[in-house]
Amino acid sequence: MNIPSELRYNPSHEWVRIDGDTATVGITHHAQEELTDVVFVELPSVGRAVDAGDPTAVVESVKAASDIYAPVGGEIIEVNPDVEADPSLVNTDPYGNGWIFKLRVKNTDDVLKMMDAAAYGAHIS
Repeated sequence: MNIPSELRYNPSHEWVRIDGDTATVGITHHAQEELTDVVFVELPSVGRAVDAGDPTAVVESVKAASDIYAPVGGEIIEVNPDVEADPSLVNTDPYGNGWIFKLRVKNTDDVLKMMDAAAYGAHIS
């Protein structure tokens, strides 16, 4: 399984791509495989302040509903309307068009506490 090396990961299977103080958040390939077919994504409200670990969004599949947690603290600045319209993007392109939300990171050092690709690979094996 290809685990993108430029991303950081949480044990709860969220990934983060950092661009300045903006974090794009989605769920990993492993997580979408475990969920199977995603049929609904409940997006967070833009402007909402979150702390690391807060339940922020919900992904529902044919098997289960799963909370998506904020991997770092900050403010939700954008959500992905494409996954609301076509939830299967979470399955087909989890690291690209299947992203779920973006947040302005309160403390970018928090990202450094997340797992790199090698650590996440070990976590899921």
